[in-house]
Amino acid sequence: MNLDDIIYLSFLFFSIFFGSYYRRISNPDIKKKIGALVGFLIILTVSRVHFLHIIITILVNAVIILYLNKNVCHIVSFFFSFLYLIFFRTTIYFGIPYPPSHTNLVQMILTLKLVGLAFEVNSDQSLKLNLSDTIYYSLNYIGVLTGPYFKYQTFQDHLYKPFYRYDNYKVEVFKKLFPLVPIYAIIYLFTDYAWPLAYIESNEFQNESFLYRYWYIWPTFLNFRMRIYIGLTLSECVCTMGGLGVYPQFTKNQPGHGPTSNLEKLKEACESPNDLKNIEYDYATVHSINPIATEFYPTLRDGMKNWNMTVQYWLAMCVHKRFPNKKYRTFATMFVSGVWHGVYSGYYISVGMIPFGLIVEDIWVEILLKKPITYLPRNLFDGYWLLLFLKMQFFSYAALAFSLLDVHKILTYYNSVYHWPVPFYLALFVLGKYIIKKQKQINVK
Repeated sequence: MNLDDIIYLSFLFFSIFFGSYYRRISNPDIKKKIGALVGFLIILTVSRVHFLHIIITILVNAVIILYLNKNVCHIVSFFFSFLYLIFFRTTIYFGIPYPPSHTNLVQMILTLKLVGLAFEVNSDQSLKLNLSDTIYYSLNYIGVLTGPYFKYQTFQDHLYKPFYRYDNYKVEVFKKLFPLVPIYAIIYLFTDYAWPLAYIESNEFQNESFLYRYWYIWPTFLNFRMRIYIGLTLSECVCTMGGLGVYPQFTKNQPGHGPTSNLEKLKEACESPNDLKNIEYDYATVHSINPIATEFYPTLRDGMKNWNMTVQYWLAMCVHKRFPNKKYRTFATMFVSGVWHGVYSGYYISVGMIPFGLIVEDIWVEILLKKPITYLPRNLFDGYWLLLFLKMQFFSYAALAFSLLDVHKILTYYNSVYHWPVPFYLALFVLGKYIIKKQKQINVK
């Protein structure tokens, strides 16, 4: 565990404990000011002078959202925010020092929030905002470093709706933390010690056997997953302790989006405080990660759907559904995801593999799994096990590029295993097509 991880975890735990005070603030005006002040101090602490990047992003987006035509403000905000994000990560070429890594995290989530806000304004042009609204939403300490992404409407609801007064938040946080987070931490520390990522770059690693070199991606990907599980689970706890993202269960809340049904009933419930005491609540709106589904659902699609779910929601709503050409929607979404993650080639190599993996997987899902897809094995020889293995193998191979980042390091490793998964998946594609063709011929007869 390096210093950046320690700082990251320290602010997460601080934010969790601060939430027990923050949620008790009943005055919305005071609450949003204190939330923004604490967020400001966190950003200033990790960013120092580079805080100027955050200010520029907020103020320029505020001008775009408040003063441009609502029919185009979301497009302008999108291009400005992502171009500035690219500039932010290439400042050294302009004679400006690189910002700290934690400032990069702030800039990433801020980009989603402000572009998302512009899309909300475009979709609901009756939404009234001012500069202070934009600042309070942007700087609130909840999710300021790590997410999850939440809409402006969700932010407003946590200020003005009474649900946080009636939820059993302590039990919710306890269930999120125990027993899984300590298990994630133990696995993370053990794999980081036993199979460090840096060993891949050493000369000794090149002298290992082919099987060992290829197998090494499995523990490094396990280490990567545990790190993400810890961070995203703690981020959810920050939201829960702060009372953000809590809604009645009857509204069928979705990650990132919030309530999806029974909206009239929701409105009526807000006007009947006595009824609110007897309602079941959840934090599905800010639910970012489903480790069980990520680990044990057998397909790449399900793995991605249950990974960083609020960001997946943002990509779906702001890119995939809005992209004008249906044929290239998936490519556009993956490209934006790559840009959002960073300028390193490793992000694009990793994300760029996904569409091909999905094409091959769809063929084998049709062959091996009954429809609707079953998520648990029916017997030892069920197609579930093969698909689960293929999913984890593909993710392990692709995730290494995401971890190594530098194209030379990535190619050095991929060359050391002779790019074996590439011809393997091509063979799976050809074989799968052949099997389906034969099945259709048999069915015709």
